[in-house]
Amino acid sequence: MTAGLLGEVMAELAVLEDPKMREANEKRGDDHGVNLSKLRAVAKRLKTQQELARELWSTNDTPARLVALLICRPKAFERDELDTMLREARAPKVHDWLVNYVVKKSTHAEDLRVAWMADPDPVVASAGWALTSERVAKKPAGLDLPGLLDTIEAEMKDAPDRLQWAMNHTLAFIGIEHAEHRARALDIGERLEVLKDYPTPPNCTSPFAPSWINEMVSRQSRA
Repeated sequence: MTAGLLGEVMAELAVLEDPKMREANEKRGDDHGVNLSKLRAVAKRLKTQQELARELWSTNDTPARLVALLICRPKAFERDELDTMLREARAPKVHDWLVNYVVKKSTHAEDLRVAWMADPDPVVASAGWALTSERVAKKPAGLDLPGLLDTIEAEMKDAPDRLQWAMNHTLAFIGIEHAEHRARALDIGERLEVLKDYPTPPNCTSPFAPSWINEMVSRQSRA
């Protein structure tokens, strides 16, 4: 890949930078001011380009990395490469897109899920829990759901924010998808009160696990 195309993309992203949007994003830990719809349009035009994706990632620039995650081939990354990328991805949006758009589609997803859940870095561990939520919902066979609930019950209350958020998702998904564990999931959520007072816009589902579980189960019963 020529340096010319990389430079063109970087210049285009620089033009899209909006100081007011950056200010808003930085409150959430994301160091960029690019409208994501416009960023997606850049990626759509570029289409899939694995070599360019790697070059954009290596810039350590958040918008460039987001584009990289949209134009890469998820299955082209080796396991250790994905592990390194996750540890480099400190911006929440980059971390989220890497896990959801790339790692989940990788053949290494399960290996990384197990390794990351046991990692002492809470940000890395949160990626393991995000992958676990995916399995709870879609491929629960082989998972120790009571064991996951034990860990959530013991550790979620005092976990750092991003890890707590990811563990809470797993708690909710267990309660929503697995009726035999629903009562315990609801009980854990009620006792721990994690995200109970989280500001939730009207007509949106609260991330407070008992509210989330009850709302989704109610929707399923009406479907």
